[in-house]
Amino acid sequence: MNTKRSNRLAEETSPYLLQHAHNPVDWFPWSDEALHKASTEDKPILVSIGYAACHWCHVMEKECFEDEAVADYMNRHFINIKVDREERPDVDQIYMEAVQMMGMQGGWPLNVFLTAEQKPFYGGTYFPKPNWLSLLQNVARTYTESRQELEASADGFVQSIAMSEVQRYGLQPAGGVLDKEILRKQVDTVYQQFSKNFDLQEGGLNRAPKFPMPSHWLFLLRYYAMTHTEAALSQVLLTLDKMAAGGIYDQLGGGFARYAVDGVWFAPHFEKMLYDNGQLLSLYAEAYTLTKKATYRKVLEETVDFVKAELTSPEGGFYSALDADSEGEEGKYYVWQHNELTGLLVEDAALLIAEYYQVTAAGNWENGQNILHTKDTTEEFAEKHGLLVDDFQQLLQKSKQKLHHARSERTRPGLDDKILTAWNGLMLKGLADAYAALQKKEILALAVNNAAFIKNNLIREDSGLFRSFKNGQAKLPAYLEDYAFVIDGLVSLYQVNFDEQWLQLAQTLAEYTLQHFFDEAEGFFYFTDDTASALIARKKELFDNVIPSSNSAIARALYKLGTVLDHTTYLHLAENMLQKVMDLLIQEPVYLTHWACFATEAASTLAEVAIVGPEFHTHALRLQQEYLPFKVVQGTFESSNLPLLTDRHAIDGKTTIYVCYHKTCQLPVFTPEEALKQINTA
Repeated sequence: MNTKRSNRLAEETSPYLLQHAHNPVDWFPWSDEALHKASTEDKPILVSIGYAACHWCHVMEKECFEDEAVADYMNRHFINIKVDREERPDVDQIYMEAVQMMGMQGGWPLNVFLTAEQKPFYGGTYFPKPNWLSLLQNVARTYTESRQELEASADGFVQSIAMSEVQRYGLQPAGGVLDKEILRKQVDTVYQQFSKNFDLQEGGLNRAPKFPMPSHWLFLLRYYAMTHTEAALSQVLLTLDKMAAGGIYDQLGGGFARYAVDGVWFAPHFEKMLYDNGQLLSLYAEAYTLTKKATYRKVLEETVDFVKAELTSPEGGFYSALDADSEGEEGKYYVWQHNELTGLLVEDAALLIAEYYQVTAAGNWENGQNILHTKDTTEEFAEKHGLLVDDFQQLLQKSKQKLHHARSERTRPGLDDKILTAWNGLMLKGLADAYAALQKKEILALAVNNAAFIKNNLIREDSGLFRSFKNGQAKLPAYLEDYAFVIDGLVSLYQVNFDEQWLQLAQTLAEYTLQHFFDEAEGFFYFTDDTASALIARKKELFDNVIPSSNSAIARALYKLGTVLDHTTYLHLAENMLQKVMDLLIQEPVYLTHWACFATEAASTLAEVAIVGPEFHTHALRLQQEYLPFKVVQGTFESSNLPLLTDRHAIDGKTTIYVCYHKTCQLPVFTPEEALKQINTA
């Protein structure tokens, strides 16, 4: 009989928490029960934070949390709390900042020791078993013997954490109406500062490991659109080309890994995250509309196929991630032995395909294994070998199908099947952008199904959002990033399918956000809802990372929604946020590039395109195929109450296009080509 013991995490839905449900550690989820127990028993709290696809989280679990002796010591001396950072980014944010204030580098697993009042006094990341047991003993002894000094130190950390970001960075109130000329000069300065960090050989920034950082390259695309600076465009295209050719991109199955451990995009940290792939769809879609490069089209098509096949739930939501590990080994699912790969292919093709993917008998990675990556485009490779390009591409496609099928028979990496609202918003926008670029109906269907999933499953009775969904259950109040990314995704979806219900939902969420997150005193938004349970600090997030900061995201989303709806409150609020952060952006452009994307939009004059008539959808999609980042598009068959469409009509029954700037429209025209001419000469 199986008598495998469980702890309280067995009742949770988070895949990460469930991974720890059978540890001998007496884990609690973050809860009033755990905090009360720490207080009544006068014990320190250990908060251990990670996520399901985290490799070193798995390692520490195996070495420490599955060990009976370690678990026994933890259970006797601590109240032990496990946190999924993706479900509770508010908790993670506070204690990550605390560890960094202690002079340590952040990361996951994040292990932080707190007083019973939730105040942090020591922490770190991964600890091997001997170090961990020694640390536990030292902390338990110090908590008993030096309590007064420990609590004084904890109070100091809390005081620093609680300081407003606006106070910490000296952000000044905005000075009146935004001046576009001044802003353009500031954006130029941001670009000059940012460009000092470029890796001109391998793309990306001049550092390792290399993260995709989509907002970096989106800013450069927008800066190129604004100024026609060729160096900005060259760095974007170099980066996108190198990423698409590298091991960070799944050459067989599509989709990007979280980052490359090196400086050349070769060896990935193999987990594949929804948030990366959603943003990279948007980035490659925008680059494709500008360049029409076949490589970017391939990346878009294959990444959408990956998302559809491996990250889409039956209800239309998108799962969070695929693990780096399978069968206990990082990357095992993705790598190849030379003879394994060649043995699956026809003899003549085998050596060609092995060479194309840089697969060698000795291996190009660890233990004789090979990570598939490319050095040449298909055109360059075919020319080197005296092959017709079409013939080689057909051979490559057949070979990829065989290899992909064979790989699918392996033990798959673990799936984090919780559905996070914010990340679904990022993927919704990515799909809308990919559809605008490629105009494949199955991409639009995936996006519409996802928007319907959000509307039907993630909206609370009070018009707010839930954070997470799994097994038919939505839970946790959403955070600012959830609202920001969903609003942005809905506005993008409206502009490719013109169903006004998505704008109505976006406005409902915007109003909720203003009511429950906005701090009128400082002019920025809190990360947490004012109805959420209180932590030791209520934070505002300003700095962009791989995922843009929630304040830059809500500012940009409100600006776009405000333009579509002609809602001056949204526009002015977003512009004021941008003005306040501009000095900081100039000082730290690497860490605020999503703000920089917004700055290019606010510094430019947005084209407001209204299309009315029987062919409005076709005409709109024709405009979407062109690289016109500074525009909003609205359309209707006959009439609409949207401000830009009010009193606009199809002249003589013909589909009519109105190109407007600052609510002043040029002469109506009847073809997309005429409208493009008006936009390009404005």
